[in-house]
Amino acid sequence: QVQLVESGGGLVQPGGSLRLSCAFSGGISRFYILGWYRQAPGKQRELVADITSGGIADYPDSVKGRFTISRDNAKNTVYLQMNSLRPEDTAVYHCRYCSGFACPATYDYWGQGTQVTVSS
Repeated sequence: QVQLVESGGGLVQPGGSLRLSCAFSGGISRFYILGWYRQAPGKQRELVADITSGGIADYPDSVKGRFTISRDNAKNTVYLQMNSLRPEDTAVYHCRYCSGFACPATYDYWGQGTQVTVSS
């Protein structure tokens, strides 16, 4: 079992920045992927960034150059730095842990989510 707890969401104006945090704990495997997903009302959940246990990060084009995922192994925390935020970035952001090299996975866990609202 892996526990994931997100924090850092809130209300921000367009063009602003936020940093989300996801503290993870429990039975972490040697190889894993940590990802940030978001879901806006009426839309499907989408991946916004992920990082492997080896430190390789990946982003969809919609956030590339604006969002950065990073990991602090000492704190067992993964971050999502979001810059140049747009109203369309408004969503609930979830952290996800997948064991191994891909999601979905045998051991696949989600955090409860944190709300990000981009509005003037």
